[in-house]
Amino acid sequence: MSIAKKLASQTAVYGVSSIVGRVLTYLLVPLYTGAFAAAQYGVVTGLYAYVSFLNVVFTYGMETTYFRFANRPGTDRRVLYDRTLSLLLVSSVGLSLLLMALARPLLGLLDIGPGHERYAYWVALILGLDAASAIPFARLRLENKARKFATVKMAGIVLNVALNLFFIVLCPYLLKRGGGHAAISAVYDPGVGVGYVFLSNLAASAFTLLLLGRELLDFRFRLNLEPLRPLLKYAYPLMLMGLAGMVNETLDRILLPKWLPAGFYPGQSSLTAVGIYGACYKLSIFMSLVIQAFRYAAEPFFFAQSTEKNSPATFALVLKWFTLCCAVIFVVISLNVEDFGALFLRRAEYRQGLAVVPVLLLANLFLGVYYNLSVWFKLTDKTYYGTYIGAGGAVLTIVLNFLLIPVLGYMGSAIATLACYFMMAVLCWRLGERHFPVPYPVARLGLWLWLAVALVALGWWVPVAGWGARHAWHLALSGAFVGALWLVEGRRLRAA
Repeated sequence: MSIAKKLASQTAVYGVSSIVGRVLTYLLVPLYTGAFAAAQYGVVTGLYAYVSFLNVVFTYGMETTYFRFANRPGTDRRVLYDRTLSLLLVSSVGLSLLLMALARPLLGLLDIGPGHERYAYWVALILGLDAASAIPFARLRLENKARKFATVKMAGIVLNVALNLFFIVLCPYLLKRGGGHAAISAVYDPGVGVGYVFLSNLAASAFTLLLLGRELLDFRFRLNLEPLRPLLKYAYPLMLMGLAGMVNETLDRILLPKWLPAGFYPGQSSLTAVGIYGACYKLSIFMSLVIQAFRYAAEPFFFAQSTEKNSPATFALVLKWFTLCCAVIFVVISLNVEDFGALFLRRAEYRQGLAVVPVLLLANLFLGVYYNLSVWFKLTDKTYYGTYIGAGGAVLTIVLNFLLIPVLGYMGSAIATLACYFMMAVLCWRLGERHFPVPYPVARLGLWLWLAVALVALGWWVPVAGWGARHAWHLALSGAFVGALWLVEGRRLRAA
């Protein structure tokens, strides 16, 4: 099996858990958009935006650091595992307690009134539990135990979905019908409302940690700070890079209610706009699934391949096929977004924001390209370049959101996200050319991406009357792109 196909097979295993799991989770979107008004869903969207930031703080780059040091000659992987996990366990407890103490100010930033501090408490516990499981999951990836990784991830996701269905669908239904009132009242409080989204997640995170019991029980607590200094020196730029990345990925949902002019969307509050934008953002999940599955497989793969003589050619081949796969997803989803919107966004108010989906899909495509290109500064131990690139993207994100939200609303946030990720990918590629040259087929990939964007624009801007004719037109454009890709690149794919 070729190296590229080996990576593809590993990505497929991780992808099964990511795709099936995310699809199951994504099936909750119709549930939430049917059960909660957009303003209520805006609370969930806003708090989970903070979760994305805080996940980076709680793990502070130690997963990638673990991979890097585990592949260095002479490293005792058992001792390394013990030290990194011990450090994360101690820091997770401290950070969770601090977050609980700051519950009221955090909720105030989201304009969530008093009496909902328990949401922040539950989020703090979720973050702590997820951080504690980060290094055991990284160990499974390092040891190529993709099946166990996928199984544990899936089990937690299935439990999360099941609890959401129980608390948000089944319990209200039974209470309404009057069946088993006493038993339901013992475990269900209608006043919790959207809080059951967080409670379900908390239970799933705890269950996931239990399933990693074997990886947790065989570790020895070691918290000698002196041997940890080189790890922390490597990790802290990654944490800063991750925080900058979260600014780029989630800050728009925090800034949107702050910078959206009153009455910009008639009859809608700022939280309603956040709820609509957050729900439509979920439709870019199909791109995120591929990126997440790829990252799970690629990070240990890149470190393992770094010592091979032909590693630059391998990295170039990986980027090519990754980008082309993502281009297909971008075209197909963007041209048929109305169907996906009708399927997943149950209330019509959420479908007002569907125009942002193609922009966000393309933005996530460039984010995936950036993850591919970023291999050079991780392999050369120049992780501070990732901090510089991420910080530049964060500044651009804030500036463009400030300029565009008052003029374009949440479409301005989507455009800012696209501009940020495109800039980061280009900057990372240019710097990589100087420090770790890789023969990426930039011109060829650029032509394919221009064709993809042109076909999507054609599908959106050329008016076709009638539901059937419009769908036939969009399917024809999608088929034309896939067909052209297969005719030109198919032979190279079979030989890869």
